[in-house]
Amino acid sequence: MKTIGLIGGLSWESSVEYYRIINQETQRRLGGLHSARCLMYSFDFGEIEALQAAGDWDAATERMIEATQKLRLAGADGIVICSNTMHLMADALAAAVGMPLIHIADATAAPVLAGGYKTVGLLGTRFTMEKDFYRGRMNERYGLEVLIPGPEGRALVDGIIYEELVRGLIRAESRRKYQRVIGDLKSAGAEAVILGCTEIGLLIQAADSALPCFDSTELHALAAVDWALDLPPSIPP
Repeated sequence: MKTIGLIGGLSWESSVEYYRIINQETQRRLGGLHSARCLMYSFDFGEIEALQAAGDWDAATERMIEATQKLRLAGADGIVICSNTMHLMADALAAAVGMPLIHIADATAAPVLAGGYKTVGLLGTRFTMEKDFYRGRMNERYGLEVLIPGPEGRALVDGIIYEELVRGLIRAESRRKYQRVIGDLKSAGAEAVILGCTEIGLLIQAADSALPCFDSTELHALAAVDWALDLPPSIPP
């Protein structure tokens, strides 16, 4: 079993989910008292959020490279960034430390394609929705057409993430707001929706959505287990 290096605290609310899913899935596959070999470097998210808000992605990249180097020195065999947004610097991290990096967009796109979907909606932070590092990868590598909400919808989705979900606040009214945004994406032609922020799965479940949901947190964590155990990709129904 390889050792998974988790970059967490982005926020810790979703890092908990990564740890839970990875260990539960490892035990399910191996049985007995088995659990995953993993290490986690957990950021103070307040510091990272300040860099995001300032648009200082160079400083954020330096911080992420430092975390990756610490995980490598501690014995990690590969890296999992427990955040969609911070995959903006995924290529820089992989190049800086020369370690495998399990990319969240790849882990999410594979089951989307397996489900037969070609046009998907994307919910996430404004950085994930608006910048090209995520949508571009899905389009160029997998041929997916990725739709995002309009300006008001993007502001709503992003605001709930930073003002509520990363603080552990789960509100029924916010769920209803997300449902309206998903409905708008469906009307625009989306066949499914990607929960492209690692906290959104805390708010939206499959039963809450007018479209089939692909939770990036779950799919990324499962891909990490596939990699650690040298197993073919697992695609949950």
